[in-house]
Amino acid sequence: MDYTPQELMVVCAARQIRDGERVFVGMRLPLIAFALAKRTHAPNCIGLFESGALRDEPAAELLYTMSDASNNVGALWTTGTVNVIGLMSAGEVQLGFIGGAEIDRYGNLNTSMIGGAINQAPTQRPKVRLPGSGGAGDIASLAQRLAIIIPHERHRLRERVDYVTSPGYGYPDARGPAGVSWRQRVGLPRGGPSALITTLALFTFDPGNGEALLQSYHPGTTIAYVQEQTGWPLRLAPDCAETIPPTTEELRVIREIDPEGKWTR
Repeated sequence: MDYTPQELMVVCAARQIRDGERVFVGMRLPLIAFALAKRTHAPNCIGLFESGALRDEPAAELLYTMSDASNNVGALWTTGTVNVIGLMSAGEVQLGFIGGAEIDRYGNLNTSMIGGAINQAPTQRPKVRLPGSGGAGDIASLAQRLAIIIPHERHRLRERVDYVTSPGYGYPDARGPAGVSWRQRVGLPRGGPSALITTLALFTFDPGNGEALLQSYHPGTTIAYVQEQTGWPLRLAPDCAETIPPTTEELRVIREIDPEGKWTR
């Protein structure tokens, strides 16, 4: 079966969505994953967009920005960012999707800077300034579960990120381990990463210590190659196996949604 890494990532993302859930969607691959889930196993899921739209059906046209007019046509609610973030703050959003430039073994994400820190000497200042949080920090802090989508490259999957823009499970410190207990210590009311979806693999997370677990490696790769491209020693989930590839039906739906392969080719 012929498919692209992006199409497999869409399928892995769609499989994270459960029927009836409210999902903070975002753009690109999560957008298509939401539409795929609606047309397959989760017909009753609801999509929320940072622009303020809430939809029970994907837009009729492929979105190039979440503020496209077609994202408002037929929406259940067209409001503002504060209101949809407010739903997350109230615990009403089960799953959020985000991406980033870097991620570490505890699911902490960096979209702020590469190298250095703002308050260091000029010679140690960041090599690259990134766009920042947008709504990602809110999603990572407030959604009941977090799914992360990122290209799998060793310089992106690091032992420790240069800057934590969006919290995962923190870091072990004198007060205790990383994991759910870290989030509770710092006042995050719920949530944390449940899945990391890359071009090579799918990770889940150990809530006890917050560490990523290799759940599956994509067809055509190996555990050894995933390790080579990962900046921390892999821990394998007890049932680690090859990722189940897309079905013919899943690929058909994806290609109907994105016929020119804008986001998936």
